[in-house]
Amino acid sequence: MLMSRLIVALILIPLVIGGLFWLPPVGFAITIMIICMLGAWEWGQLAGIAPRQRILLPILYGLLLTAMLFTLHFDQRDIHLMKVAPLIWLAWWVVALCLVLSYPKSASLWRHSRSLRLCFGMLTLTPFFWGMIALRQYCYNRDHYIGSWWLLFIMFMVWGTDSGAYIFGKLFGQHKLAPKVSPRKTWEGFWGGITSSVLLAWLFTIFTPLNISARTLMVFTLLAPLSSVLGDLTESMFKREAKIKDSSNLIPGHGGILDRIDSLTAAVPVFACLLLLVFHTL
Repeated sequence: MLMSRLIVALILIPLVIGGLFWLPPVGFAITIMIICMLGAWEWGQLAGIAPRQRILLPILYGLLLTAMLFTLHFDQRDIHLMKVAPLIWLAWWVVALCLVLSYPKSASLWRHSRSLRLCFGMLTLTPFFWGMIALRQYCYNRDHYIGSWWLLFIMFMVWGTDSGAYIFGKLFGQHKLAPKVSPRKTWEGFWGGITSSVLLAWLFTIFTPLNISARTLMVFTLLAPLSSVLGDLTESMFKREAKIKDSSNLIPGHGGILDRIDSLTAAVPVFACLLLLVFHTL
């Protein structure tokens, strides 16, 4: 099991990094759309949709995302809607935080509603989709690759948080972080993940062309990892309610698409909001 995880990771990581830097904007958008469509298919299981009916979800969701893509002007390398959409993104994650903190009581509000659970899925995947597109397009006229570096930066922080939490949790974990949502996560792992993320972010700024002030770096390295933990816990909550361990078996040794992007679904929108609305503008 461990060997298969390592082999798949060694294959996927170069592919992800290559896609960030070598795919043109349209190709990148289509790739992220396909990932989100697969995520929608997996979310159907979390929502309690029958296997035969689940095939309709990625098709319908793909049509929705395609319609959204037609609102973008890739020839201008600009996405004006990003100045409005972040408010919706943050509103959903505030709601998600409340659901996680109050689980399992909160489940009584949505447990028996497939429509509501599907809505939660769309509110999770769509901000991730828009955030990935917005960051890839960031300052594209000035530098075709600056957005790719920002995306790699947030991914390194999330990977550092996940890996650090796993290692420190295994070695020192005693106090449960959210036992009703994810019994294996501990406070020791949480702080280990944050520490690892901060260290990786600092190293990233040294060896890459990103020019980040100390104040900006401090905010990014705290809020983005915290939001990634929320994304992880949110998917864990829905999986626990659906009584499943992995969202699917699409990625050998790693589970499904949602299992790989759960942290990013929250971290990417929050990071995009910070970058586009707080520290810079499109």
